[in-house]
Amino acid sequence: MEQIPIKSEDKQTHDQDFPNINLRLLDLSDIDDYMVWATDDKATRFCSWDPFASEEAALNHMVNAIIPHPWFRAICIDNRPIGAISVTPNKESGSCRGEIGYVLGSKYWGKGIATRAVKMVAAEIFTEWPHLVRLEGLVDVDNIGSQKVLEKAGFLREGVLRKYFIQKGRVKDAVVFSLLSTDPQ
Repeated sequence: MEQIPIKSEDKQTHDQDFPNINLRLLDLSDIDDYMVWATDDKATRFCSWDPFASEEAALNHMVNAIIPHPWFRAICIDNRPIGAISVTPNKESGSCRGEIGYVLGSKYWGKGIATRAVKMVAAEIFTEWPHLVRLEGLVDVDNIGSQKVLEKAGFLREGVLRKYFIQKGRVKDAVVFSLLSTDPQ
């Protein structure tokens, strides 16, 4: 699937504290900014991956996982990455679902930035991927902050999937959230 970047001039917020929030493709030249949040223990606590121990490992991840990803964007303030957000298509043939995921440097938590980024994605993804009907968020039951982000962004909490995924060696429950293409945004 073709990557179509969200144009920063079209999709900026005008939050008082952070007037220049935008989403854009992450580039290898962003490695220094990427390392700030990709090595942040608090930010990566609920990620499927551990904080990177070296710049080389982070670059390898960027080259092999991020750049080829069908829809991955940096969350930026003044065009500098402070986190990331992605939509991953469901692997089933003919699927109409995608899963949203995001990470934000802990320094920026509680400021509405992740919620704004999720809203920005929701406003675009159903147009960019017309086959998509359902955008899902699967959140660790212990990740209350992320649950609040999705609720504030208009996602509906559907329930808990017990013992649904393995994260860093532990079997975990997941809270399922969804946003449909027909939901008000």
